Amino acid sequence: MEIDGIISAILIGTVIGVLGRLVVPGRQRIGVLWTILVGIVAALIGSALAAAFGVADTRGVDWVEWLIQIGLAALGVAALDRTKAGR
Repeated sequence: MEIDGIISAILIGTVIGVLGRLVVPGRQRIGVLWTILVGIVAALIGSALAAAFGVADTRGVDWVEWLIQIGLAALGVAALDRTKAGR
């Protein structure tokens, strides 16, 4: 992966993480870096799932892929928040 791919993964992961965090109701007890990491992982896994389902490359904006990524980020944020709340 080249530097522009890494930078775009970080930027897209940040957006996906923030959107996933907005979907989860209530206050989350995780930091910004955890949100970005969850977003990056959700973006990568969501892209792989979208490709597996055949919805990764569509005409225009890939809304289904975005929804999968945001849903995974929301699940990741909620799961991480629950582990932090248990402490």
